[in-house]
Parts: sequence; C-alpha cells; structure tokens
Amino acid sequence: MDNILHITNGDSLTDYLKKSDYKGTYLTWREMLCEGPLVAIIDSEEFFNLRSTFLKEFYNVESNNYSFKNELNTLNHTETYAAIVLWFEYDLFCHINMLGAINLLQQKNIQKPIYIVISGFVGDEKSLKGLCELNPDQLQTHYNQRVELTPKDKKLAMDLWKIYCGTDHHLLASYPVHTFSFKYLNNCLKAHIERFPNQKTGLNVLETTILKTIRNKEVKSERQLLRYMLNDQGYYGFGDIQLRRMIHKLDIFFELSNGIFKLNSKGHGILSEQQNFMNEMDDHMVYGGAQQMDFRFHLGKNQLVKSVSNAN
Repeated sequence: MDNILHITNGDSLTDYLKKSDYKGTYLTWREMLCEGPLVAIIDSEEFFNLRSTFLKEFYNVESNNYSFKNELNTLNHTETYAAIVLWFEYDLFCHINMLGAINLLQQKNIQKPIYIVISGFVGDEKSLKGLCELNPDQLQTHYNQRVELTPKDKKLAMDLWKIYCGTDHHLLASYPVHTFSFKYLNNCLKAHIERFPNQKTGLNVLETTILKTIRNKEVKSERQLLRYMLNDQGYYGFGDIQLRRMIHKLDIFFELSNGIFKLNSKGHGILSEQQNFMNEMDDHMVYGGAQQMDFRFHLGKNQLVKSVSNAN
C-alpha cells in the first residue's frame, strides 16, 4: 500500500521504521493514557487541559512541553491516506494508548481501513518483545501479518474506552473480549484491575513486587531496583518515570542499611498481610475516570469491589 499513515507508540519506533524505509506519514503517540484523568473526547480542550495539569502535577512536565495536541493535527487531513496502521505492543501502557487512538479515529469519523501491528511473543521465544526489540525480518513479518480491524473490533474498543473514561472500572474485570484481533487485551485488562489496592494490604500488584524485590534480592541502589522492575513488570510496560515515582511512593517501607536496601518493620508487616496501609498510600492517582482509591482488588474473587467510602 502507498501513502500510509503510521501511528506509532513512541519516538524510538518512529525512528526505527523510518530507518527501515517504511514509507508513509508518521504520527507519534506521545502520551501515557494509562495514568491520569481522561474524558472520552480526545481532541478537545478539556482533554488537553486535564492531561497537561496531570503531567505537571505528577511528573513535572511543563505545559509548553506537552506536544500531543500539535501531533494530532496530522489527523485533520487524512483524505489522501490509503490506510492507517497502528503500531503498539502487548502491554497495558500501549493498549490504553491504542484504545485511545482507535477512538480518536472514530470520533473524527475517519473512514479509512485501520490495521494494527502488535508485538509480544515471537515464535518459540518465551519472553515478550517490544517492537523496537524485533530484528528487521521480525518487524517485516509483523507488518505483513497486520490485522485489519472489523466493525466489531472498533465497537469493542469504543465500549472499553467509554468504561475506562468513566467510573465503573469493575466492569472491565469480566468484560467479554471475544476477538482475535487484540490477542493481549485480556492480559492487559487483568493487569489494570490489579493496579487498584489489594484489599488486605493497600498495595497494588506492582508496588508489592517492588517490595518483594527489595526483600528477595540484594538491591544496592534505586537504579538497580529500577532495572529489576523494568524487566519484571509483566503486562504493564511502564517507563522509567512511572516506576521511579512508584518507588519513591514506597520509601516509607524500606531504608538503606550498610549499602543495601532493606525492608523496615512496616515493609515486613505489609508483605505478611498483617497491616493495611491503604490510607497512607493515597496519592490521588486517577485511572481514566476512576480514582485509584475508589476500588480495592479482591484477590480471592479476582475482581474489583468498591471501597467502603464509595460503596454507595
């Protein structure tokens, strides 16, 4: 196909595709919609104001560095494109962005074939791979096997986006995802509901993994801990700044002792599920339309339950 619009998951992939001579126009999706407040209509001042305020408050990103709004101008003139190809990965970070991208195309009523290229497991390899980790032949194979979204696929993406931008995230725990187009979507939805605080401890699954890493490994620096987490986060796909913020949030549970991170009494207490620190862990994080503290993850039921203060 000629004159393709490629929507990529980041600058590294955009550069890789250009160097690999994938012809077309590029829109780089410079956002992280898996964290922070959202409204369903993406190309709106309300959306951009919410996002710039959140990124400034949580990650100290100045509003004049928020380029996402300008990037979307590429979608104002799509009549010459033969098709649109979305390049995203297996993880929650990418899947929420991908759902946003699909919804934006529908909101703009862009009537072009939409294809997705999603990386993950490759052949018989046991580890998941990002798109930039693929060699040129593997990347070409993924592109050759791109999947065209059906009307049902688009409807599913719109339904999930509406739920994510709303308050009823417990619906995502059992949402019927009967499609082969989004082969990692169920994994990502499961990862999402486990981001809410565990009902016994007040920590979510990633926060628990960080403390277990400190307990089980000889961690000598934040940089080393960050490296462990970047390689041991399953289907989340979070970047350095997200994981670093999470580590800093947990510093009440560990200390540096003789050059090694060690859990303190609070850290041991929370991992033994003898104490609940939910109130102390509240940093007002929002996922789409839901406050993190609106729900608790019930491990036994594998579902979200409304927090007592929000049960009504």
